[in-house]
Amino acid sequence: MSTYSFTNIIAWEKAHSFVLSVYKVCQNFPDFEKFGLVSQFTRAAVSIPANIAEGYKRLSQSEKLRFMNYAQGSLEECRYYIILSKDLGYIDNQQYNNMIVEIEDTSKLLNGYAKGITNFSASKANVLTP
Repeated sequence: MSTYSFTNIIAWEKAHSFVLSVYKVCQNFPDFEKFGLVSQFTRAAVSIPANIAEGYKRLSQSEKLRFMNYAQGSLEECRYYIILSKDLGYIDNQQYNNMIVEIEDTSKLLNGYAKGITNFSASKANVLTP
């Protein structure tokens, strides 16, 4: 018997992988950033898969989409932290490029998942209406 959970969502898998990358790169940030940029960056990164997970069990389409929107907002916040980290010299060009690719991939999958929620609800409505 197979059980499904938020861990089966490809967007969640990619977001979780991004979180691990953020934690890894933040280990090399200056100590004085521990309660500044590191705290903000890791909090926002964790929020992406956490909101996907929380929205997964919501019953209504609007609730599910609200949590996907929260995840998208946190994703964009992380995009800024990647830029800031590069501009401050905390990450090099290779790390920057890798993180940008990860955030772009995560964004595409998250947008696709949100679109799937919308399309699924629309298809159910079409079946129910004469």
